[in-house]
Amino acid sequence: MRLRCAVLDDFQQVATEVADWSPVAGEVETVSFAEHFGTEDELAAALADFDIVVTLRERVPFPASLFARLPRLKLLVASGMRNTVIDYAAAEAHGVTVCGTASTSTPPVELTWALLLGLARGLVTENDALRSGGPWQQTVGADLHGRHLGILGLGKIGSRVAHVGLAFGMQVSAWSQNLTKEYADEVGVRLAASKEELLAGSDFVSIHLALSDRTRGLIGPAELALLKPTAHLVNTSRAAIVDQDALLAALHEGRIAGAAVDVFDVEPLPADHPMRTAPRLLATPHLGYVSRANYETYYGQAVEDIRAFLDGTPVRRLG
Repeated sequence: MRLRCAVLDDFQQVATEVADWSPVAGEVETVSFAEHFGTEDELAAALADFDIVVTLRERVPFPASLFARLPRLKLLVASGMRNTVIDYAAAEAHGVTVCGTASTSTPPVELTWALLLGLARGLVTENDALRSGGPWQQTVGADLHGRHLGILGLGKIGSRVAHVGLAFGMQVSAWSQNLTKEYADEVGVRLAASKEELLAGSDFVSIHLALSDRTRGLIGPAELALLKPTAHLVNTSRAAIVDQDALLAALHEGRIAGAAVDVFDVEPLPADHPMRTAPRLLATPHLGYVSRANYETYYGQAVEDIRAFLDGTPVRRLG
């Protein structure tokens, strides 16, 4: 009897198209789910008859309680090589091997600039008006050249965002708790003296930090109050880095010019979530990692992980 493999959150129904699953087809039956299972009860019911699960990024938590309800599960493959929502000790205790895949930082860098440019030039407003027969020209775009881009987090993604900003002729500064002047100089940007200085002086702020106890709520009411009324905030990292209620208040009250976000406190976003109707907001449904090249890597290497597991030699193990 063939093993059964569940592919979670295959929203676009492309998991079996962007990769060649033939290396495991004779031994594994693959079923993809386009709908998101929002509760542990839903997950436990849907995955009860599966031996293998492929999960997308950190969208679905796998706590000890879920592993206990999936006695048939033997292999969990997560896209990317870092996953903070899997209980690795529980996986080991229940005899579940956890493996990852490679991932590239290029797609989130590109989406960051798509959002920043779309926000600066009012593209959604103007496109909607043009297509609906509305007014011809409603917005006055914000310039990038000569303006100040502040980057929170200068890692793999933040440093590449900085390089694009420099190419636009922007003044670029960066800050994070561990950032050194030597590394900022290496990237070619100025090290801000403090988070507060960076926020107060920036025309655009882009967030590229990992979520941790130190960064959760890093941008709250006091920090948002430091931004200029003409400033724009972009977050493609994690929603919890920014106080969501404070951001909504700033947008509704017009205390900042606008924000662009790709990440939310609840995903997928409920139909009645206030982020869906907030003014001055450009929002996308967590598309940062969603590109053909990334999906080819995720699912292609997921097949490799499954094949190696079947052969008794797991690769790219996590935990």
